[in-house]
Amino acid sequence: MTLLKTTRYGFVAALVSTLLVPACAWAQGWKPDQPVEIIVNCAPGCGPDRMSRLMQAVFQNQKFVEAALSVQNRTGGGGAVAQTYLNQFAGNGHYLFHTGKSVLTTHAMGRSVAPYTELTPIANLFGEYIGVAVKADSPIKSGRDLIERMKKDPAAVSFGIATSIGNTNHQGVAGALKSAGVDIRKARNVVFQSGALAIVAMLGGHIDAVPVSVGSWVPHMKTGAVRVIAVSSAERLPGFFAGIPTWREQGANAVVSNWRGVFGPKGMSAAQVAYWENTFQRLVETPEWKAEMVTLNGLSEFMGAARLKKYMDEDYAEIKAFLLALELAKK
Repeated sequence: MTLLKTTRYGFVAALVSTLLVPACAWAQGWKPDQPVEIIVNCAPGCGPDRMSRLMQAVFQNQKFVEAALSVQNRTGGGGAVAQTYLNQFAGNGHYLFHTGKSVLTTHAMGRSVAPYTELTPIANLFGEYIGVAVKADSPIKSGRDLIERMKKDPAAVSFGIATSIGNTNHQGVAGALKSAGVDIRKARNVVFQSGALAIVAMLGGHIDAVPVSVGSWVPHMKTGAVRVIAVSSAERLPGFFAGIPTWREQGANAVVSNWRGVFGPKGMSAAQVAYWENTFQRLVETPEWKAEMVTLNGLSEFMGAARLKKYMDEDYAEIKAFLLALELAKK
């Protein structure tokens, strides 16, 4: 039985019973017989890299996957380099691509090397929001303060964007600024190959603010090195972020969320998809994965291959409209 539900994070989650794919069925079908690569489009230390290395550890430690696994960082072009690499292995189930909404944004902006429809959806894993932060000693005290400064001078603040203009991280701040009347075309944006590199640059005083997944800020908040001035959720997040106001609370009508999933190259067989879909469903039920979701303030939201494909088509239309409104895409 498949149960569909809408969560407070705005995602549609498909919670699929393990009876849907009996263990004996997938075990007797295809399985990896050579090393497996998990490809990410950003540098070591970025969010997808961190989650891919968790996948690698769980798969190997719990013997979910018998073949050797490695994480491959293919940075550049806002995901174009990673997707070009993946495209070399059509029909090969030994290559996986861990990414998220960026595959839709790059397509909407005309920057992708191939349509997102050429990827083979396997599973959506979790969702997350964007947190915007500055150094702890920054003169920018809040999201409202940031807005007011940029209304006076749109170039007054520099932003570190990982890994491309127009992606979800960028939308997490640009959407709020535009809704508040800031001319975002004049904003100063510096592109980095990972959120971790953008944060290092900010802590070194080279840029003023960084929008990244909220979970990336936790260690820096614990040391007091940064001040998170806004989150892109519709309502305040629980736990560690309970004291951080949303953009809406600060006069900007902006809600931006990201989803993170796994894809394969085009042309994968049904047996290959079934194997990996089942394997990732087992992953999200492990204590290690659930603990990471708590750390990231993310929500584990498994969505199987068929539902993910449909959801991506629905989400693409919304993303295209959003980017057009931000003047980051052309009709």
